[in-house]
Amino acid sequence: MPLTKAYMQLSDAALCWLETILLERYGYPFVLKWDGDRIRMTLSGASGEICFDTLQSVFSKPNSDFSCGFWDGTAENWQMASEEFLPTPAVTEPPVPLIRKIDAGYVVHYDILGLTYWMLSRQEEVGRTDLDKHGRFPAIASNAYRNGYLGRPIVDEWLNLLGQVIQRQWPALELKRHRFSMKVSHDVDVPSRYGFDGTYRLLRGMAGDLLKRRDWRNMYFRVMSRVNTRSRLYPADPVNSFNWIMDISEQHELTSAFYFISGRTNPRMDATYEIEYPSIRRLMRDVHARGHEIGLHPSYNTYRNPVKIVAEADRLRRVCGEEGILQHEWGGRMHYLRWKHPVTLRGWEAAGMTYDSTLGYADRPGFRCGTCFEYPAFDPVECKALKLRIRPLVAMECSIIGEHYMNSSLGQGARQEFLRLKAACRAVDGCFTLLWHNSQLCSAEERKLYLDVLSQ
Repeated sequence: MPLTKAYMQLSDAALCWLETILLERYGYPFVLKWDGDRIRMTLSGASGEICFDTLQSVFSKPNSDFSCGFWDGTAENWQMASEEFLPTPAVTEPPVPLIRKIDAGYVVHYDILGLTYWMLSRQEEVGRTDLDKHGRFPAIASNAYRNGYLGRPIVDEWLNLLGQVIQRQWPALELKRHRFSMKVSHDVDVPSRYGFDGTYRLLRGMAGDLLKRRDWRNMYFRVMSRVNTRSRLYPADPVNSFNWIMDISEQHELTSAFYFISGRTNPRMDATYEIEYPSIRRLMRDVHARGHEIGLHPSYNTYRNPVKIVAEADRLRRVCGEEGILQHEWGGRMHYLRWKHPVTLRGWEAAGMTYDSTLGYADRPGFRCGTCFEYPAFDPVECKALKLRIRPLVAMECSIIGEHYMNSSLGQGARQEFLRLKAACRAVDGCFTLLWHNSQLCSAEERKLYLDVLSQ
């Protein structure tokens, strides 16, 4: 497929950004330059080059409707991160050989740089209208899902291959080494089951317990929870799993990140608490005192309104400041994983946040950005790099066990899916990012599954 003017117009800023991606991945300042219809990759002070001569125009467009083939790298004596063939989006039949040695260095007949740009910048999602009921671009509409590679970090797999080409071209280089890691986070949608109910909701729930469900025990618990959630969360509330979560994270030498809602743009979909409540302030103090992280969970209707994201971020930082909570970094995730690209991205940037960890799909787990590495954000519409960093979300518990999504319940199938994704991250020495809501750690079965995912 020929190179197009649209791709050329995008490339100047994109190539500078891609140089940063390569620097973070390999530890060397490689230079990417146009030479006619190809891109040359060089290293200052070193002879030779790596040339990419098969550039794909689809990687500069918001499109999912193109083909994908697969390449057997082992047949050409390259080491693959996965035992499966490597997906080649935009190319149905990869040329053989795909990577060729020439006098000046190597020629790669696949657009690794274009694929990396397309996946990491989320160019695919710009202006999309095929959205779900929450206004989200769904996994099932993505090229990755349609071609069976959503469960693989294909950008990382291709960059792993490119790293091998680099080492063959410049064997004296010691490329940056990465180690597998995990990051766990928890969206605080429901810190108490009934503790923040208003009077009307409390009375209505009690009437339902008494007259409809004949559940005297829950009616009593509802009242006790409401009465005892004032200066602190009610200890007997099963949704109050925060201390247990922090205990488990500390046992596994992990830092938990708790993302709090600090606004209300949709009373039905947002939380019933305010971050100024004494019990929430105390919870945040406890989280901070134990060395864990506090972050932002913007309310339901902020994803198309950068001004509101900024206001809610400022509110969270103000309350934390009042409680003596100081952090070097501030991050978080959008409520319901709602995301309009790149409008939401700009909201996080304007709010001065360090990172965002929204970019995983709600309807399926996997690698929405094609990577399990954190990376600097890029606005594909304004064509510029941002200060914000993207921390891709690999797995949310609701995506796998939720009845409205994969509906794997809490059985062996769910455990295998979590561990499969974790193994895919480990294979590329990346980071397995896991979202597990505190309100989904109430039962012994839920807690056992969570422990299994962390431990194995």
